[in-house]
Amino acid sequence: MPRPAQPIIEGIVPVMLTPFNDAGKIDFPSVERLIEWYLAHGCDALFAVAQSSEMQWLSLEERTQLARHVVEYVAERVPVVVSGHISDDLDTQVHELNAMAGCGADAVVLVTNHLDPQREGSHVLLANLHALLDRLPTDLPLGLYECPAPYRRLLSDEELQACIDSQRFIMLKDVSCDLQVVKRRVALAQGSSLRILNANAAIAWDAMQAGAAGFNGVFTNFHPDLYRWLRLQGTHHPQLAEELATFLVLAATTEGMGYPALAKIYHQRLGTFDSIRCRVIDYDVRERFWALDAVLDKIVAGTEHFRARIQALDAPQGTPAGERLHVG
Repeated sequence: MPRPAQPIIEGIVPVMLTPFNDAGKIDFPSVERLIEWYLAHGCDALFAVAQSSEMQWLSLEERTQLARHVVEYVAERVPVVVSGHISDDLDTQVHELNAMAGCGADAVVLVTNHLDPQREGSHVLLANLHALLDRLPTDLPLGLYECPAPYRRLLSDEELQACIDSQRFIMLKDVSCDLQVVKRRVALAQGSSLRILNANAAIAWDAMQAGAAGFNGVFTNFHPDLYRWLRLQGTHHPQLAEELATFLVLAATTEGMGYPALAKIYHQRLGTFDSIRCRVIDYDVRERFWALDAVLDKIVAGTEHFRARIQALDAPQGTPAGERLHVG
């Protein structure tokens, strides 16, 4: 089936986790349960084989196998984008990106730091970008990701404009963590096919109000439905939106406490994952981060508190809490 010319990637777009079994192999039944959990909680698209997916620790065979499995299992229920872009050598990038392009995803996402691996500047980034565009399928929609590993390479306005002018790009995962930059980028992309997806929880609500097309941060692995409500309904309930936005910011500060293992502990509690095994983490997160489970208990309690308040907005007066529908 031919790809749509310009798929639209917007809304709540989680960066997918990769579950492993205790032997360290990709656990595909858990991948499928995770996908169903994302969809049940209102996610608008999925970003697979990203940094949260531990893509730097997956072989190319595993990256393509994982991407293909996600695409086939989702079965067009929502758009799927993939990255798997981990190399610095240009020829190797061409090989891996073409392999990812063959997995059937709606777009392949380029990592900006691999376009300028030695931090040499715009002339190198743009030269490598155009070299890649010349060697990737011309009908392949592309995305951009300012992945913070191995270093955060933010795009300048001029570089972003060049990407917009190419008419090849449909999304930017913005990692500037700067509301003014997000606003400027939204203005630059106005009228083009490019959507700006903010990835920073600290400015998530402000960025939504400023016109960002969606949210693409790591805590979509905990409560994507809350971000979805904030995006779609927050302006109608400003006091609750402000309180929820504050909770989401504070919850997201725990990312430094062993993520993605922290998220895997959460999904193990839910029954989504059988194991919390990671490749990116080689230590016991509970030993390193004291009271980690107690912190997670508070995130869960806060999540359920705000879900209940949101449900109560639409519940008929006098409806028992137990009869209200689950958000998402």
